[in-house]
Amino acid sequence: MKTEAETSGAAPAAWLAAAPRQLAEMNARAGWSLDAGELAAVQTHFRALKREPTRAEVETLAQTWSEHCKHKTFTSPILYREGKSTKRIKSLLKETIVEATAKLKKPWCLSVFEDNAGIVAFDKKWALAYKVETHNHPCAVEPYGGAETGVGGVVRDVLGAGLGAKPVLNTDVFCFAPPDYDGPLPSGTLHPKRTLTSVVAGVRDYGNRMGIPTAAGGVWFDAEYRHNPLVFVGTVGLLPRSAVKKSVKPGDLIVAAGGRTGRDGLHGATFSSAALDDSASVSAVQIGHAINEKKLLDALLRARDRGLYRGVTDCGAGGFSSAVGEMAALCGARGGAAVDLEKALFKTTEIAPWEAWVSESQERMVFAVPKEKLSAFAEVFSAEGVEHCVLGEFNDSGRLKVAWTGTVLVDLDLEFLHHGVPRRERQAVWETPKPAAKRASRAARRGEAGAALRWCLAHLNVCSREWIIRQYDHEVQAGTVVKPLQGLHHDGPGDATVIWPQAVVGEEGSYRGFGVGHGMNPSYGKLDPYAMAFSCVDEALSNLVCSGADVSQASLLDNFCWGDPEDPKELGRLVRAAIGCRDAALAFGAPFISGKDSLNNTYADAKGAKHSIPGTLLISATAPVPDVRQAVTMDFKTANNSVYMVGVTADELGGSLWEAFAGETGGRVPEVDGKRAKAALHALSAAIRSGLVLSAHDIREGGLVTAAAEMAFSGEVGVSIDLERVPRAKDAADPVTILFSESQSRFLLEVTPEKEKAFLKAMRGVTLARVGQTIANPILRVVDLDSRTLLEERLGELKAAWQRTLPAALGWPGLNGHNGHNGSSR
Repeated sequence: MKTEAETSGAAPAAWLAAAPRQLAEMNARAGWSLDAGELAAVQTHFRALKREPTRAEVETLAQTWSEHCKHKTFTSPILYREGKSTKRIKSLLKETIVEATAKLKKPWCLSVFEDNAGIVAFDKKWALAYKVETHNHPCAVEPYGGAETGVGGVVRDVLGAGLGAKPVLNTDVFCFAPPDYDGPLPSGTLHPKRTLTSVVAGVRDYGNRMGIPTAAGGVWFDAEYRHNPLVFVGTVGLLPRSAVKKSVKPGDLIVAAGGRTGRDGLHGATFSSAALDDSASVSAVQIGHAINEKKLLDALLRARDRGLYRGVTDCGAGGFSSAVGEMAALCGARGGAAVDLEKALFKTTEIAPWEAWVSESQERMVFAVPKEKLSAFAEVFSAEGVEHCVLGEFNDSGRLKVAWTGTVLVDLDLEFLHHGVPRRERQAVWETPKPAAKRASRAARRGEAGAALRWCLAHLNVCSREWIIRQYDHEVQAGTVVKPLQGLHHDGPGDATVIWPQAVVGEEGSYRGFGVGHGMNPSYGKLDPYAMAFSCVDEALSNLVCSGADVSQASLLDNFCWGDPEDPKELGRLVRAAIGCRDAALAFGAPFISGKDSLNNTYADAKGAKHSIPGTLLISATAPVPDVRQAVTMDFKTANNSVYMVGVTADELGGSLWEAFAGETGGRVPEVDGKRAKAALHALSAAIRSGLVLSAHDIREGGLVTAAAEMAFSGEVGVSIDLERVPRAKDAADPVTILFSESQSRFLLEVTPEKEKAFLKAMRGVTLARVGQTIANPILRVVDLDSRTLLEERLGELKAAWQRTLPAALGWPGLNGHNGHNGSSR
């Protein structure tokens, strides 16, 4: 075993006398990602103590103060300028996401913004925990391992929520450059095809081996992700409501269980907090082992049900330093912990003490175990084949102390560790983009409607995802009621997933489940991040509506992935998106329960130029499904039924697929009328749960005609749509706008004749119209405003266009017969 002194444990250099330039050089060499103010704060603190910091102490502070762990941009003051007005925001998180939840005060929110996952009520006995994480930087460097450990990490977040939840669903949402991208790639950047195939394999292997269904998600393609792919992974779990709260008491033993500690994942937190360049090292990427985590999961749940521990958290970013440090803060009035680090279990003797302290080796969790229960705890974990060790004790000293065979590695004041990071004010500015309007007469392009439809269906952001979905086991645990692939041949594009967790709840006669949906559209964000945020919330909730979930009890999660927060314009876009999230949550009455931000998604090339991703927001939503037997899917079922459209179509094509097809710019980004949208979503949600709707699909990328085509070819039932009947604003005056507008809060529904009267009664006060009917002939027919046929397309040809794109882009055209759409977000 390496000693602390052998790896510069006393300090990388003399801190107390170092000049700012010397501190910056040490920071760069060590990879701490601390800024000048934070380096000065550490120096000032130890000058007051009249001693040099140890390497382990600086590492502990760097991990704890990292953007990844401390979310400094979201919690520090921001001077925000928009137009002629300037506002000082004390904490972006508290004044947007948290404020919305606080104002709504929903009784089903049991634990929000304080644990490893958000926890809401499922029923009177059970609670639901949900967390979505990102693993972007690791997946850019080593995509298979990064994806595997991303899944493993978010599963442990749910295991560490409350006293531990049983995972019942995994989700995955990706943003990549097109897999057939043929442009330049800088040194050290993997080709998007390799990144895509390796990430999918990593998510597949970890989730499948753990026996958790991966059944909801989506993929977004844009060449601007070529340097920095985005990988969002989520887990939903169930736990008893009695296990929602955790505690730590003085004298509780610090017990680590699961995998052994090695040198993998060093500086993972600080690595994820900085920009990528061609020197990024795979040593910052952890190594996963799904079977070990499955054993850990089984042992944890057995111990939870026997009441053998008081608190638990996972070893994620920062390893033991963050897990023990965070739990220590919960102990007594002041918090505290004393650790004998040499008692940990190691993969190798070639590890320095400071490395052992901050290592992010996987499949590890830390427990607060009462001394009298250690024997029973050990028995349960040994029976499951899970190694464990006692690292020390929690106390109320106000200090975090770590020793290695009697030598002090860390002696930090907890107040300074958790609250000493300087809150530097940042500058943010929002300037409304004014792209030059470029638009020909749409009425003159009506003859291109058929070609535009096929182009939309074949677009990478609409086309089939079955190649991805079929690699995941979405049936394990036998609770997936509404699946990611739907329709007659189980290959159509579903909106949301519905899970019936009967295997966990076990209540005879109960058919209560939950739905999960997603919303994301970075194209809108390039024009207006506020409109994008509102749209993402609208889409996630609309997904839930289409599955039969009760959106009056919906909960939201936010995941922001952004570029350089030191760029005032980038930060201004982030502020505007966060404000949009707050306003949307308040408008829909849906609280945020958890979230995560991943900033600095930039790549610095050899010349020093920075390349940033588009500002990207993923909204995930969940809501109860009171009776999963009433859930519906998106495919048309039979001929001779009425087709209704809910919502108003306007000339809102900014950022749309039509603009991309036609080469237009300057269109208006779709906006959401919150009051009208909420009324429509709640009414339709109730109508579907009352059994009045046979199929439902929300209208998104590609507009009305694309949604109609998906419903028709998924069910192999034809449809005829009359544009004259479509509810529309005055500016939607031509067929192209009506067909391809991406106005929000709109749905296509199939209603049987015998239920039509009850349906209309249930939807009273909501804008809707009967716009067509299902037909036996396997075609999509659109009747123009002048009552003449505008287009008539065979369903088989439309489906073929939709199916062939992704296999062709991957260079595997023989896969055309196995393609679909990955669940709840295009």
